Amino acid sequence: MAVYTDISDEELAELLARYDLGAAQAFKGIAEGVENSNFLLETDRGRFILTIYERRVRPEDLPFFLGLMSWLADHDYPCATPMPGRDGELIQTVRGKPAAIVGFLQGLSVRRPGVAHCREAGEGLARLHLAAEGFPMGRANDLGQAAWEPLFSGLKDAAESLKPGLAATIAADLAHLAARWPTDLPQGVIHADYFPDNVFFQGERFAAAIDFYFACVDALAYDLAVALNAWCFEADGSFNITSARAMVAGYERHRPLSGPERDALPILAHGAAMRFFLTRLNDWGATPAGALVRPKDPLEYERKLAVHRSATDLVLFGDRS
Repeated sequence: MAVYTDISDEELAELLARYDLGAAQAFKGIAEGVENSNFLLETDRGRFILTIYERRVRPEDLPFFLGLMSWLADHDYPCATPMPGRDGELIQTVRGKPAAIVGFLQGLSVRRPGVAHCREAGEGLARLHLAAEGFPMGRANDLGQAAWEPLFSGLKDAAESLKPGLAATIAADLAHLAARWPTDLPQGVIHADYFPDNVFFQGERFAAAIDFYFACVDALAYDLAVALNAWCFEADGSFNITSARAMVAGYERHRPLSGPERDALPILAHGAAMRFFLTRLNDWGATPAGALVRPKDPLEYERKLAVHRSATDLVLFGDRS
C-alpha cells in the first residue's frame, strides 16, 4: 500500500455521498507497498480502507479483483469485503481514477514470522484456494513465467548497475526456468502476492488475507511457492527449512499436494523469486517524485535467487515420507 494521490476533504465528502457509510470522522494515508493509494477511513458507522488504483492495475481487471473478494467473503473466507455504492457498484472514481472502499479487518501482520505463523499462513492459503473454487470469472497471470524474459529485456542495464555481472546471471536463470517450467499442474484462482504484510493474525492464528490486486488463475502450487519465498527466508538471507516444512504441512491440512505439485515446488519457488526480483528492479528507479512510498530492494530477491540456484532438491521443502 502507498499514497500517490492525496485527496481533499471536499473530494472525500463527495465520494462518501455516493455510499451509505456515514460521514467521515478520520482519514489518513497508509504508507506501505508500491502499487496503489490507500487510506484508512473512519466514519460514524465504522472503519474502512479506501483504495485509489494507480499503477499496474488495469480498470478492466477490477471487476475480477473485487468480485473475487466478494465471492470469498460470501464463502466464509476472511478477507476485506468491498462496499457497494448507493448505485450498487463496487467501483467508483476519484479524480478520474477508479476507486473502491472495503471493510476494515481486525488483526495484525507480522514482520518476522515464526514457524507457527508459517504453518497458519499455509492453512490460510489452502483455505483461500478452496473457497475460490467455482468463482466464475478468470484472469490470466500477466506476471507469470511467459512475462519474465520480455520484462527483463528492458532492465538489463539496471541489473548490471545494481551488481556487475548480474545481467548475465539473470539471463541464465531465465533460460533455466523456461526449459523446466511445469505446465500441467492443477490450476485455480491464486492470490499471487501472499506476503506477510498481506496476512493478518490474531495472536499466532490466521485471521484474514488482504490485497488481492495480483490475483489471477495459475498453478495453485505456484501460489505456495510465492509464499515460501516471502515467509521462509531469514534476515541474513538463509532459508529456514523448518518454517518451509511447517508452511507446506499447514497447507496440506486443507489441500494435499499431488506428487507432481510437490516435485515442482523447487522450480516454482525459483521462478517466484525471479518474478519479484524483476518487478522490484523495475520499480526501484521508477517511483514518482513526491510519492509517500518506500520502493522494495531488488537485492533481497537476488539473494533468494542465489539460494534457489544452489539448492535445487526437495530438502528445502521436505519429502512425502
